[in-house]
Amino acid sequence: MERIVHIAKSHKEARDWDIEQVISMTPEKRMAIAKELKVRVFGKSAKDVRESHRLQMKDES
Repeated sequence: MERIVHIAKSHKEARDWDIEQVISMTPEKRMAIAKELKVRVFGKSAKDVRESHRLQMKDES
């Protein structure tokens, strides 16, 4: 993940720049970044939250 630094002169400028960065990324790029951050924070062996939710729903049925 490439780190980019932007120093804004106001909160509005910072917010606008942040929105522009998100808009400029493809959905695939956003997913790749989210996956990389998940691995950094929780490690490679972390369970998928969606999967545990599916298992919980089955138990309630």
